[in-house]
Amino acid sequence: MKVKGIALFSGGLDSILAVKIIMSQGIEVLGLTYKTPFFGDTKAKTSAKKIGLPLTVLDITEEHLEMVKAPRHGYGKNMNPCIDCHTLMLKIAGGIMKDTGADFIFTGEVLGQRAMSQTKQSLHVVAKNSGCQDYIIRPLSAKLLPETKPEIEGKVDRQRLLAIRGKGRKNQIELAHHYGITDYAAPAGGCLLTDPMFSKRLRDLFTHHKDFRIRDVELLKYGRQFRIDPSSKVVVGRNIFENEVLQKLSEGGDALLHMAHFPGPTVLVPYKRDDATLLHAASLCALYSDAPKDEEVVVLCRKGDTCHAIRIKAAKKEEAERWMT
Repeated sequence: MKVKGIALFSGGLDSILAVKIIMSQGIEVLGLTYKTPFFGDTKAKTSAKKIGLPLTVLDITEEHLEMVKAPRHGYGKNMNPCIDCHTLMLKIAGGIMKDTGADFIFTGEVLGQRAMSQTKQSLHVVAKNSGCQDYIIRPLSAKLLPETKPEIEGKVDRQRLLAIRGKGRKNQIELAHHYGITDYAAPAGGCLLTDPMFSKRLRDLFTHHKDFRIRDVELLKYGRQFRIDPSSKVVVGRNIFENEVLQKLSEGGDALLHMAHFPGPTVLVPYKRDDATLLHAASLCALYSDAPKDEEVVVLCRKGDTCHAIRIKAAKKEEAERWMT
């Protein structure tokens, strides 16, 4: 019976090389990638198509969000719970391995490449907590790590695996040349949880809205964001694209504001809130518009099927900066 492996596939060079190394042993490989509000599947889909890798995409938003709220091993520099995230991904992959009759799971991780999640201890903890420790192979660094069951059983030839260590890319670039891989994405994070600004906004959401929804997380990606009070937030579009996105993300209970007589942003007040919040939102709409900053102007506020005009002056910049998250 042919040996089968499941690749946790990000679409980056390391994961591409891991697939190539395993495929070179005549092993059948199925790619597996995940998507959440914090990272997508575009890069994985593009790379999988280029190398002829069958790819399954799973949306793990709900379980991933629960983990992000309170990760067992804490966060990295920002809101990135890398150890717990990798554990969750491998645990899910382990279930698929059993369901599909695959023989092992493998990743493109490199020992020592990332300070938090790719130390020898971290790789061990992740594998152990995933529940499938004996079946996880890291082909790029396998010779520096304990032998796994598929290697012991001869399903994977350990001698044809590698011993790459550290943050340098020289070995990977040489290997890419060997396999004829010339078009691959730059080694960027790709996860919003590593972004300082997004992380700040997410902390604010966790602090003030314990019952937040996925829509609230999506909103964090766009516009200038202002925390008016513990229960009220305002989002101001920065360009035409964001104005359109805010309109698409709006719901019946929200308020949408825009200038009556001057070019300006779309402003979203999620869940409508009180009149005082709407006045602040209107003043922000005026501030980031082309209207004169020292004159009273008209801002239109739509709530459901109703629309009314608010006459107001632009907010002071120092006030806006105090509200900004």
